[in-house]
Amino acid sequence: MEFILSFMPFIVLFAVMYFMLIRPQKKQAQKKQEMLNDMKPGDAVVTIGGLHGVVDEVSQSSQTVVLDCEGVYLTFTLGAIATVTQGGNIVDRQDEIEVANDIAREENREDIAEESDETESTL
Repeated sequence: MEFILSFMPFIVLFAVMYFMLIRPQKKQAQKKQEMLNDMKPGDAVVTIGGLHGVVDEVSQSSQTVVLDCEGVYLTFTLGAIATVTQGGNIVDRQDEIEVANDIAREENREDIAEESDETESTL
């Protein structure tokens, strides 16, 4: 009886660690695996490095994905994908994306013009 009571704190500690650490981690890994398995061409993704792109092709056999990043095609392992936005909504939002890109380009031009004006005034 003393033997069982002496190991009781270890058993309780293991149970707490299982429910606080191990179980949630397994659920998170399973959720990510399902996300990667459901990935298909046309889905918008973000890599673990922060690169945004659109899935062009997925190979489950070689565990790779080819991303189209504004005309540049890059190959990544499936483990490099952090998030996936399902569906062809990237195609549906193409006009929105083009407008945002145009605004960003215009802001860049304005910033460059301001910088060149500042450098001319200092000379």
